[in-house]
Amino acid sequence: MDTDVLVIGGGNAALCAALMAAEAGARVQLLEAAPREWRGGNSGHTRNLRCMHDAPQDVLVDAYPEEEFWQDLLKVTGGQTNEHLARLTIRASSTCRDWMRRHGVHFQPPLSGALHVARTNAFFMGGGKALVNAYYRSAERLGVRIRYDAPVDKLEIENGRFVAAHVKGERIAAKACVLAAGGFESNREWLRQAWGQNERGEWPADQFLIRGTRFNQGTLLRHMLDDHGADRIGDPTQAHMVAIDARAPLYDGGICTRIDCVSLGVVVNREAQRFYDEGEDFWPKRYAIWGRLVAQQPGQVAYSVIDSKAIGRFMPPVFPGVQANSLPELAQAIGLDVDTFMRTLNAYNAACRVGTFDHTQLDDCHTDGVAPAKTHWARPIDTAPFYAYAVRPGVTFTYLGLHTDDTAAVRFGDVPSPNLFVAGEMMAGNVLGKGYTAGVGMSIGTAFGRIAGVNAAYASKSHTALSGKAMAAINGGVEHAIA
Repeated sequence: MDTDVLVIGGGNAALCAALMAAEAGARVQLLEAAPREWRGGNSGHTRNLRCMHDAPQDVLVDAYPEEEFWQDLLKVTGGQTNEHLARLTIRASSTCRDWMRRHGVHFQPPLSGALHVARTNAFFMGGGKALVNAYYRSAERLGVRIRYDAPVDKLEIENGRFVAAHVKGERIAAKACVLAAGGFESNREWLRQAWGQNERGEWPADQFLIRGTRFNQGTLLRHMLDDHGADRIGDPTQAHMVAIDARAPLYDGGICTRIDCVSLGVVVNREAQRFYDEGEDFWPKRYAIWGRLVAQQPGQVAYSVIDSKAIGRFMPPVFPGVQANSLPELAQAIGLDVDTFMRTLNAYNAACRVGTFDHTQLDDCHTDGVAPAKTHWARPIDTAPFYAYAVRPGVTFTYLGLHTDDTAAVRFGDVPSPNLFVAGEMMAGNVLGKGYTAGVGMSIGTAFGRIAGVNAAYASKSHTALSGKAMAAINGGVEHAIA
């Protein structure tokens, strides 16, 4: 059977593209580099989708309007974002859940707990693995041909037009193509090259752990940038990068290795010094900056220190922390200089100005006269037993990618391709120049996966890709729209 739309990738963005193209009547083939048992890329480790909504909706409480979502994104990116594409993502997030349900995705009711995202994020029942499996089942029902163990290492592109892809020496032609093969976070040599050597003579990337799939080697991204001269966007050192348990595996540790007690205590580096405000903002808005912060510390390691007052207030990691009955014992147990550690902790404890502690709000518990300050949730660490978690940078996905527009077209010399589109991690840097806020990666992948799929289907029928058509399809469904 001939292929109208070839989708390269096997995660959320790729599956959204394949489903939308198939719904539009295109004959779709999807190429997943991983074997079937590892399919889905990083999407299998996800849990939720950040959603705009103007009033309570099914699994979302209260309201989370467009402007608040935009301001949250603007704050974490420091303005390094394309507002037009960001707002497109935000608006699309408000209308996608019914479509997701039609393809077998279930959402769980809002839960209480330490994440504080029942208002802003919709959680998948069964997590990202269940979402990926539901999409694959739906894709198979729609006739999408799925090939596993099918890494693409070369594309044929003529004058900006996709012609064919090469998989293990086999040439696969198609009328249109969607690139959704992920970033380069699993390519440790590329990470090393991007981060280089620091002033201490260290190669920081050598200490990085990869939270997700080992299959995101960036082969297709590098091929597009270096061999075909596709327009690029993003800093290769910027990434969704989290402080995770230093004992985590090199790949696929996922959510359970994240250390979420940072805002409830202090974080010190190998020299037993604090280096950043642990209580700057709510954890879902700040957890993804801590990997980069730790990457800049000596040895790319740090220690999250809490006392027993924090227990039960954060999602416990899979490995227990180091426990001690006194702070000097704790310092000794984690290999830090006891005198320096105690000076740091004593200075912090003395600086705490405790008001009304409330971890669900930006409370009035803060420090005074110590640097760095702790802006919220500052309480003395004084109640045994004490705990420490060694953390290292955990890379989720990289932000270097392909420059695109609201049609999701790949661009060459600022000219959009008529039949080659991009979605997911390979273009997330258009929206995320730096920073992160929980669930927005899935918002980007879902929005642009669906746009790319619709426009690839249009292109396969020699129609011009239009963002207006794509958005109308996103809002209204595209069954047989172009057949």
